[in-house]
Amino acid sequence: MTLITTLSTWIIPCIILIVLVVATWKKVPTYESFVEGGKEGINMAFSLLPFLLGMMVSIAILRGSGALEAFIEWISPFLMAVGVPADIVPLALVRPISGTAALGMTTELIQSHGPDSFIGRLASTMQGSTDTTLYILTVYFGAVGIRRMGDALKVGLIADFIGIIASIIVVSIVFL
Repeated sequence: MTLITTLSTWIIPCIILIVLVVATWKKVPTYESFVEGGKEGINMAFSLLPFLLGMMVSIAILRGSGALEAFIEWISPFLMAVGVPADIVPLALVRPISGTAALGMTTELIQSHGPDSFIGRLASTMQGSTDTTLYILTVYFGAVGIRRMGDALKVGLIADFIGIIASIIVVSIVFL
């Protein structure tokens, strides 16, 4: 374990040093390239801001309006019939939208049910089995100017749905 810790501590500075040595060897103006890259990064951050703000407002409206709780209450009988706890539904719905919000929900589930509970294990597995599809499409596609993202959205949401179902099946088989 100490070897891994030592490697993880030194790997990034070593990569930076190697890049600087190679750039100097090839006579690339490293400082000027660094400053130019920093300018591009700042411009990229400003161009992403409207997309992030729109997504955060959407999540706040979904949670604040009570629509999420109403939906969970509506599908609870079906979930109980198939053995899926209703507590996990908000995580399944929010995970494709926001990774940070999903991580907060996972933390709340683990704190309230325990890390070794079925819900804690399911939340952890679901967190690793799905991705933030809408976030990726909104931010990254928006940043490079892709407007037509229908097929990517369909495939991403199908992959998320399969990840959710697979995590329920795997956790049920392994931990029950």
